[in-house]
Amino acid sequence: MGEVDPAYIQAIEHRPKIISGLEAGGIPLIDLSPLLSSDSLEGYSKDHPQAILDLVEEIKGACKDWGFFQVINHGVSYDLLRRLQTAAKEFFDLPLEEKRRVTKDEENLMGYYDTEHTKNVRDWREVLDFVVVDPTVIPHSPEPDDQRLRQINNQWPEYPSDLREVCEEYCRVVEKLAFNLLELISLSLGLPAKRLNGFFKDQISYIRLNHYPPCPTPHLALGLGRHKDSGALTVLATDDIGGLEVKRKTDGEWIRVKTIPESYIINVGDVIQVWSNDRYESVEHRVVVNSEKERFSIPFFFDPSHYEMVKPLEELVDEEKEPARFKEYNWGKFFCKRKLSNFKKLPVENHQITDFKIAK
Repeated sequence: MGEVDPAYIQAIEHRPKIISGLEAGGIPLIDLSPLLSSDSLEGYSKDHPQAILDLVEEIKGACKDWGFFQVINHGVSYDLLRRLQTAAKEFFDLPLEEKRRVTKDEENLMGYYDTEHTKNVRDWREVLDFVVVDPTVIPHSPEPDDQRLRQINNQWPEYPSDLREVCEEYCRVVEKLAFNLLELISLSLGLPAKRLNGFFKDQISYIRLNHYPPCPTPHLALGLGRHKDSGALTVLATDDIGGLEVKRKTDGEWIRVKTIPESYIINVGDVIQVWSNDRYESVEHRVVVNSEKERFSIPFFFDPSHYEMVKPLEELVDEEKEPARFKEYNWGKFFCKRKLSNFKKLPVENHQITDFKIAK
């Protein structure tokens, strides 16, 4: 990527504190092994084993206090993840002209990209995106009156030859983990386990392979600028090179997430914040880079169907005590409008759920 272009430079107030490097020891680490020995969470009740009851309470506390947590004993094979990480590195090691053979654009949102912006500042990274369901249907445009639909398809590079196979295998496994987590979150809100599953019938979930090269000025740029995830849930796999920072809710301090071998980092997104009527908050986070080491990560963005109208769940709304805090919005239209900022600088920051907040 060469020397730092001014497009990468963060405003002074958003530049990382490289020296501090505080680690977020308070972010909960949750053992999902009780889930692996349970056939189903369907029909969950107080008669379930205590380990499941405790697990639901842990999820509740983590979502409420942090919006982030880490999980171990999650059921995803470490060997599979290693195969995907190896294939990802082989792809990103290719010459730039080879990677750009599968470049994504405004027409096809899946593929390779190395000029992405977050809040109108360029990210110090390159990515390869692919949808879980290929093809995936989304709105033709973010315009409210445009009822047309279009398909987005995966673009698979010629090399490495096994990338597609391992990506598709990984999709199936991590999707299962995402549904398990979704059901635990639903239970933690006092809802039936599968209350939220129907929103994902025609999901537009996707997986991203991230590569953060060494940066000559890590005190000026960010691998990924501050943001909140717009979807429902993010399931993040990372290597042992730290870089993810979470904005702590109690004091607004940026805290480095400690890397734990064979774990996943989970965060609730904007959609769950709206569904929960602000009980669970989507938390701001970012990625710092360093001058010596490259870093790889693989987030799974668990997103609803394009036609779903996102609004507070009726079971969690009480007109007198807990009125709805958000107006409803169409997920597909929101998704499309957010993606526009990846390809061009906009006169405003990314589309946010605050645009739909109901004033008290």
